[in-house]
Amino acid sequence: MPLADKIRPKSLSDFAGQQHLVGEGKILRRIIESGKIPNLIFYGASGTGKTTLANIIAENANMPLRKLNGTSASTADIKQIIAETNTLMGYGGILLYLDEIQYFNKKQQQSLLEFIENGDITLIAATTENPYFYVYGAILSRSTVFEFKPLTPEEIKPAIQRGFELSGLKNVSDEVVSIIAQGTGGDVRKALNAVELCALTCGDGEITTEVALELSQKAAIKYDRQGDAHYDILSAFQKSIRGSDENAALHYLARLLAAGDLPSACRRLLVTASEDIGLAFPNAVAIVKACVDSALQLGLPEARIPLAQAVVLLCTSPKSNSAYLAIDAALADVEAGLAGDFPRQLQNKHFDGEDVKNKGQHYLYPHSYPNHYVKQQYLPDEIKDKVYYEFGENKLEQAALEYRKKVKGGGK
Repeated sequence: MPLADKIRPKSLSDFAGQQHLVGEGKILRRIIESGKIPNLIFYGASGTGKTTLANIIAENANMPLRKLNGTSASTADIKQIIAETNTLMGYGGILLYLDEIQYFNKKQQQSLLEFIENGDITLIAATTENPYFYVYGAILSRSTVFEFKPLTPEEIKPAIQRGFELSGLKNVSDEVVSIIAQGTGGDVRKALNAVELCALTCGDGEITTEVALELSQKAAIKYDRQGDAHYDILSAFQKSIRGSDENAALHYLARLLAAGDLPSACRRLLVTASEDIGLAFPNAVAIVKACVDSALQLGLPEARIPLAQAVVLLCTSPKSNSAYLAIDAALADVEAGLAGDFPRQLQNKHFDGEDVKNKGQHYLYPHSYPNHYVKQQYLPDEIKDKVYYEFGENKLEQAALEYRKKVKGGGK
């Protein structure tokens, strides 16, 4: 039996972390202590206590507990549990713990609805992904969602110490315990796996800090290129650059690179250069492109150097989203059907029919006029006075505005 299962808490008093849910007087604790369990959805990262708490709930409510995992369970498994509701064992209801519910398709989730509604089955579903995206709406509406957060190192330490004691190692230094607690990213299961590996590696000998570091140093990286963590890191990365915080941006870049996701880091830097720096420093695009090209050619670990250069450049550059807002406004009009026909003077030269009174294209060639500018209509008639782009409040765009006024003779 894995160490994590051997020392799994049996009561709320031994349960680590999630005090915002099961602390004295908190809602979920009051629900558990009442013994009347509604349908619940536990949302949070692995190793944060979802399965452990489901076991405690079943024990406290004196209900038979059945477990399924969305990655391997079939419709036949669901039918087998439903069949139990008509037996003596299922009298009073069955508590079904459905782990990784996001892997159940809509039909599988729907098959539970009737039995959830009549009370034959009380569902506790667990997921590492956002339930509002992955759980069928009818089940979601019949359940209460509770979010589990990664444990702090201080909350993990007692479990690590119990793990060492159970492994027969009682004189482990506080420094080793702290290293494992710090290096496992709030995941108790990973911490206890590290404890097991320490015990196997060192036998009856002393567990050194070097061994503890080696066995736990990679554990803090929580990353799935298809999951919420992927988009959360990329969002935090871009928002840190937009907010001119180079320290935070470098931190999230480091997390992307530690997970080996070089393409996502490069792509987000390229879009940020235009979306958030934009016309305030147009050369940023060219510089970032050069840094990205260098990074892709170098590969990791050297790629971190040009990418760090790009991050610091973007964070310390003036910001403007004027072009980004302008194209989004133009796209909104096009998608709303505000396209209209092209002004005649902009059309490609073609034959005028007999119904055209003012024959000819009448296009005015700007280069033939002073300052290479002449006033004429470019937008379709329906939106001829529409303004999409507003000059940003930065040095370069204000200079461009002054030039525009000069060329147009004072007009904007």
